[in-house]
Amino acid sequence: MSSTYLDIRAMRAFVLTVETGSVTEASRRMGRTQSAITQQIQKLEQLIGKPLFDDTRRILELTEAGTIFLSHAKQILRQQDECMAQLAPKVIEEKIVLGVPDLYAAFILPPILSAFRRDYPRIRIELCCALSRPLVARVKEGSVDVALVTRMNGFTGGQVVGREQLIWLTGATSSAHFEDPLPMALLPPGNIYRDYAIEALDRAGRNWSVACVSDSVSGLHTAALCGIAVTVLIESALVPGLRQPPAAAHLPALPMVDLLLYRSAVERSSSAADMLYQYLLTHLSLSPVNANQKNLKSATR
Repeated sequence: MSSTYLDIRAMRAFVLTVETGSVTEASRRMGRTQSAITQQIQKLEQLIGKPLFDDTRRILELTEAGTIFLSHAKQILRQQDECMAQLAPKVIEEKIVLGVPDLYAAFILPPILSAFRRDYPRIRIELCCALSRPLVARVKEGSVDVALVTRMNGFTGGQVVGREQLIWLTGATSSAHFEDPLPMALLPPGNIYRDYAIEALDRAGRNWSVACVSDSVSGLHTAALCGIAVTVLIESALVPGLRQPPAAAHLPALPMVDLLLYRSAVERSSSAADMLYQYLLTHLSLSPVNANQKNLKSATR
């Protein structure tokens, strides 16, 4: 193999396929088609001269060669990201406006932004916390440089960087989930969390009423914590004092939501914003979100 070389994007496609258990999810994360991801994995197999996945099994399972290659691929990707971070031009006291709903600011971004701060101590991030729709509008007008939002109906552009499971949340000592009608703490109209909750309850024939409307996660948390209502948030927002309602509450299943990363195209946007965008793209995209193993033939062949 001395005369061959390994493509970084192909290795990233392979690692994402293994970590998410699905070519479909890997393609969403990388913004490429499923066939492109499959071709990249097949190209790696041709270069290595051995199959990476065991196509005799019904589940996605690595061969011995695939297991060895996965370890090396992760090391290579990590070293490449570290190299690019160290060699990237240092920006002097430049400010970036990062738009994000307070839910993601509190429960998803802290470790990533802490790492970014260590790598780029002279770049100052100004957080703009708002709901997803106004944030997308601000990115397009240029008042926000980078935004991490929830995909909503009608959104165009943006890069899918992850998925989050929606769950019902109730207070640790609350019995609101057994009430009829079910008291709900919801985001304002037009938000997909609210839409999915109402659609699920209506399909299940469950009576419900609005007990609280808040555009911040703290308001929804408070309503659930004190037993006023049941709310719908992502799994990451399950904090002490809250719990998922028991099966006896007969609440319907909820879907997952896509996370989109936007970068302003307005001329004033800086190279520092490019750095933050790429940093978020890399770290969010490499975070495993689905441990379920998928059917190999539908995923990789």
